[in-house]
Amino acid sequence: MKLSRSTLRSQNSISYCRATINRFYGTTTSTKQNNEERSEWVYARIAPLGSPEVSMVPVLEQWVKEGNQVLRSELQWIIKRLRSYKRYKHALEVSHWMTDRRYFSVQPADVATRIDLMYKVKGLEEVEKYFNSTPQKLKRLTVYTSLLNCYTSEKSAEKAEALMQKLRDMGFAKGTLCYNLMLNLYSKTGRWEKMDNLMNEMEQKGINFDEFTLTIRLTAYADAGDSDGVDKIVAMMESDKHRILRWGTYSIAADMCLRVGQVEKALSMLNKLEGMIVSGEKSNGAYNLLLKLYAEAGKKEEVHRLWDLYKQKEKILNKGYISVMSALVKFGDTEGVEKIFEEWESEALSYDFRVPDVLIGTYCRNGLLEKAKALVDKGMSKGGVPWITTWCHLANGYIHEDRVPEAVEALKKAISLCPPNYRPSRETLVTCVQYWENQGNVDKAEDFVRSLEAEHMFSAVFRDKLLRFIKEEKLQT
Repeated sequence: MKLSRSTLRSQNSISYCRATINRFYGTTTSTKQNNEERSEWVYARIAPLGSPEVSMVPVLEQWVKEGNQVLRSELQWIIKRLRSYKRYKHALEVSHWMTDRRYFSVQPADVATRIDLMYKVKGLEEVEKYFNSTPQKLKRLTVYTSLLNCYTSEKSAEKAEALMQKLRDMGFAKGTLCYNLMLNLYSKTGRWEKMDNLMNEMEQKGINFDEFTLTIRLTAYADAGDSDGVDKIVAMMESDKHRILRWGTYSIAADMCLRVGQVEKALSMLNKLEGMIVSGEKSNGAYNLLLKLYAEAGKKEEVHRLWDLYKQKEKILNKGYISVMSALVKFGDTEGVEKIFEEWESEALSYDFRVPDVLIGTYCRNGLLEKAKALVDKGMSKGGVPWITTWCHLANGYIHEDRVPEAVEALKKAISLCPPNYRPSRETLVTCVQYWENQGNVDKAEDFVRSLEAEHMFSAVFRDKLLRFIKEEKLQT
């Protein structure tokens, strides 16, 4: 679980944002016209700094050179804003600049923030070096908790447990945050007994479970397929009138029920979830998840009913169309997917290739390669950029038609869009192996893998893993 972060809110967030950035750049005039001009000037300066490789320091230094005032609160606001956009390197740069230039002394909150940013930018080893060099007087609870968050994110159980014990010894383990971090670690690593022991410790110390505590335990029970445990946590959350019950609680419970085959119980949970979002705040995410879960429950009529309700209640974004199309794919309803795709096209939303990608995948799996290719060409003609999976879908389609060179080219395009450690999906590999197996020629799958290696598409180590996978497929025939 990530550390919670407070965010500044305003009824007019855009105006507030502009006003704050203008103050950051030293605006002194109070006229609306000059403020707007100043805002445009600010945006013109920060716009080129999107790349992490472009330093913010020259802009900051120019700002000071022009005689503008330095305020800690506004620099901290800028850091928070950069973090919210996942511009961690820039946020870390501002954090260092505000103290290295000796405008402000380092406070415990600055250290805690810097630890989190350093972990994201430089890794755990650099975090530990920084923490060890930090004066003891600055090592408050927030700092230790930030370090604990790094250890749990890294799934470094031994270091996390040692630090947690130190927090106990120092008398810092009094709130839920450090316990929730440890619970999340044990949940992710499947150490259920340790979770129970930790929650017992919280009860003995009189530390009340908060929403995160119970959600983490609920998720762990669900991952373990423990229906009784899920029921216990849901009942606990429903019975507490002082606790705000989130729709995510019912989604976790419903997902677990579906995984263990308890469809009717899952539908009961989904009904409660739906009741919360229909009568509550807007939540496109909840509708999208409901579409997925109703499809997994095999309830096509519920998918259609919910989609109609969704369109009445909310403004449908690209993700909504992806969700309903993906739900209909589970029923093999290609015609229904095509109809939703036509609805999406008529809305003229931004061309997110993930929307046609759902239909492209359907076409390729059903042997309709030419229709898939035509849809790719159509999307590109409208300025869309094919998604990674788009090229993987086409590779599957080419494999089905025994067009190996074109399959290799499609995978090359997929990999060109990904980090260096990307590898073809298991789905693609299973497809190629099963296809040639059905043709009585599994050895051809090995030729396919070697041809990918010849194109320098993955390492020799990964090649060996793929060949072992193919060998296992041979042994199972």
